Amino acid sequence: MKNFIILGPQGVGKGTQAAKLAKNLNLIHLSTGDLLREEIKSGSELGKKVQSIVTAGNFVDDNTMIEVVEKKIAAHPSANGFVFDGFPRNHKQAEALDALLERLGYPILGVFVLDAPEEELLKRLIKRAEEQGREDDTPEVIQNRLRIYQQKTRPIIDYYFAQNKVLIIDGNRPIEPIGENIRKLAARF
Repeated sequence: MKNFIILGPQGVGKGTQAAKLAKNLNLIHLSTGDLLREEIKSGSELGKKVQSIVTAGNFVDDNTMIEVVEKKIAAHPSANGFVFDGFPRNHKQAEALDALLERLGYPILGVFVLDAPEEELLKRLIKRAEEQGREDDTPEVIQNRLRIYQQKTRPIIDYYFAQNKVLIIDGNRPIEPIGENIRKLAARF
C-alpha cells in the first residue's frame, strides 16, 4: 500500500494534484475538504457544526477530523493506498495519522509540499470563489485560512522532514508540469 500526503496553503493546487496522483497510481484521493462539504450538505448535526466552523474560516477540530479520516480509510480495506489532501493540518493530526497507518502496517511514504507566493494564492482563491460561487471564500476568510496554515500546518513540514519524507514542489507553475514532477517523484517509492 502506498500512502502520500500533499500539503500546502489553500489555493496552491493540492486538490488538483492529489486527484491526478491518485488516478495515476490507482490510489484513493482522500480530500478532507470534500468529506466535510458532504457532511455539511447532509444537514446532520455534525454538518451544522462543521458549517459554522468553516464559515468563520477556521479548521474543524482534530478529534472530528481524525474520526472522519479513520472512517474513510476503514471503508476501503482493499485500497492500494491513499493520497491525503488537506490532512493532516497540524502536529496532533499528523501523529494520529501516522499511528493509524502504522497500526495498519502502511506508513506514509512521501509528503509533497506545494508552495506559491501569497499574492498568487489570494488571486487564485478569489477567482475560484467567483467561478464556483463558494460563499466561504471571502477575502477576509481566505486571509484567515492562510494565516492559520502558516501557524498550524506549516510546522508539520518539520515533523515529516525529520522522517526524511518531505519533497518540496514549486506550486507557482502550470498544472501539468507540477503533476509530472509529483508523478516522477512518487514513482520512486
